[in-house]
Amino acid sequence: MERVLLVGANLNDGEDYLTSLEELGALAEACDMEVAGVTSQTLDAVHKAFYIGTGKVDEVRQMAQDLGADVIIFDNSLSPMQMRNLQERLEKPILDRSALILDIFARRARSREAKLQVEVARLQYMLPRLVGLHAALSRQGGASGSMSSRGAGETKLELDRRVLEKRLAELRRELKEVGNERETQRKRRVKSGLPRVALVGYTNAGKSTLLNAMLDLYGADEGEDTEKHVLEKDMLFATLDTTVRKIMPPDHHAFLLSDTVGFIHKLPHNLVEAFQSTLEEAKEADLLIQVVDYSDEHYKEQIAVTNQTLKKLQADGVPMLYIYNKSDLVSTDALPGLSGVPAEELTAHLPVMTKAHGELAVGACEGISGEGIYLSAKKRIGMEELVCLIEEKLSGGYKECTFLIPYADGRAVSYLNENAVVFETEYAEEGVRMRVNCKKEDYGYYRKYAQE
Repeated sequence: MERVLLVGANLNDGEDYLTSLEELGALAEACDMEVAGVTSQTLDAVHKAFYIGTGKVDEVRQMAQDLGADVIIFDNSLSPMQMRNLQERLEKPILDRSALILDIFARRARSREAKLQVEVARLQYMLPRLVGLHAALSRQGGASGSMSSRGAGETKLELDRRVLEKRLAELRRELKEVGNERETQRKRRVKSGLPRVALVGYTNAGKSTLLNAMLDLYGADEGEDTEKHVLEKDMLFATLDTTVRKIMPPDHHAFLLSDTVGFIHKLPHNLVEAFQSTLEEAKEADLLIQVVDYSDEHYKEQIAVTNQTLKKLQADGVPMLYIYNKSDLVSTDALPGLSGVPAEELTAHLPVMTKAHGELAVGACEGISGEGIYLSAKKRIGMEELVCLIEEKLSGGYKECTFLIPYADGRAVSYLNENAVVFETEYAEEGVRMRVNCKKEDYGYYRKYAQE
């Protein structure tokens, strides 16, 4: 296992650099690295040549030798010049935060699309940083002119650039094909008429755990098909691939639930760009569920990062619920309305509903109104209340009504049984009387059978 030295900078810009360094350590561990040490420097401005001060560079070099660090990781994106200069002075492999995240994504990608997206992001990251990678080769070999007048280092650089650019073009063509397939699948899901709900949020907040909980309780196969589950692990970026599953809660409307890639502070722009097609699931959803790790003391900052990323994706206009997950791990004093409740009684009081992040109402399936819910996906606490909330947020497109359908139109009865919530069915002499809650579009289509 490689030992790494983490280097950060306090730029007095309002950001919590210590928290960022702690998160960098978690990223390194997610990449199977061991954190040997951490150091930082307070700066008025970033050093253009080395990011940190020249004196600090020498200190980092000595510290890496003393700790036996194999790699030095900086908690910010380094410019090509900074990376080249640091490589020469520190004489150790250098990574910045972006490169580390890209490495994790490369290790975790499973689907063809995810692998293509990660490779595109890595090549975009590498292209401007080719200079200096062939320092062992000779420099400029002659006057300006053709490739033949250049030294071996310059020639190698140009060849590498051409190879990378050619590969990048090939990958973009492949991604376009995969994107067309995904668009076809998306159109098919839209045609199904089922509402689309997307899980979003900071990495390791519990999105995959929530999806699996929904599948166990309300999955189309009643939780029997474990292959429909996604990997859930207490690790940053445990899953990358977007997964879409059909959820069918009893006495509620079915909907499609998708799990998207998690966000993180300083997420590389190239990754957001490369995963644009995958993240379209969030942009085109009818409802977003932002899963928040409420046990993390920095959860408010994580919400802000998620909202900023959604804004970049132009998904900030989609209706959203806030799910304060892992609430069973916090002190009851930290839960609104539960101050003083003994910890052993907490599960009996969860979930607590939030209304506009202010007024509170204890969760009951009828009359729920709010923008969020405190729950525990792992312990399956609050799932029924969450389903009620989802139903409420999506209810604008539904209408409760009664149809009297002639026996000759058995297709209509079958359709409503599959696509509406059926409260009551009566087989009368004139036909099948059904009291249902259906989509307004379906009501319009079968309005001729409606009983006002």
